[in-house]
Amino acid sequence: MELVNVRLEIPENANLILGQAHFIKTAEDLYEVMVNTVPGGKFAVAFNEASGPCLTRVEANDEELRHAAVANAQSIGAGHVFVLLIRDAYPINVLSRVRDCFEVCGIFCATANPVEAIVAQTEQGRGVLGVVDGSSPKGVESVDHAKDRRAFVRKIGYKL
Repeated sequence: MELVNVRLEIPENANLILGQAHFIKTAEDLYEVMVNTVPGGKFAVAFNEASGPCLTRVEANDEELRHAAVANAQSIGAGHVFVLLIRDAYPINVLSRVRDCFEVCGIFCATANPVEAIVAQTEQGRGVLGVVDGSSPKGVESVDHAKDRRAFVRKIGYKL
């Protein structure tokens, strides 16, 4: 077995949700999740089949995100993995609905940070073991940091 780290590319002003699902209709069902949850949001979902023709299935309402989602899914190269890229919405807006999608087995990350997928390569194929999401902690927040955090979530409308 070989371990490979795959740097995922997140387009400017976009967020990524990386997960694992299990059925050919995943791309269509996640498309429906997105349009029903954030109708004005831009997004693309690419899903790697793990059997049959083993194609990367893709649904999108934005061509730039479509190309990036496909490129990321193919770079990972693991079956049953999906890459969902979103713009004009945040993962917090859709994550519970994505988890509720019947095909979704799990979520590795939801982020706008630089992210690497840790992929195992075996004779059979590839599988995602986990992710490196962003940077390591540099300390513990101070009272001022906590005030800044609280002010930020209010500024962007997530708290009153």
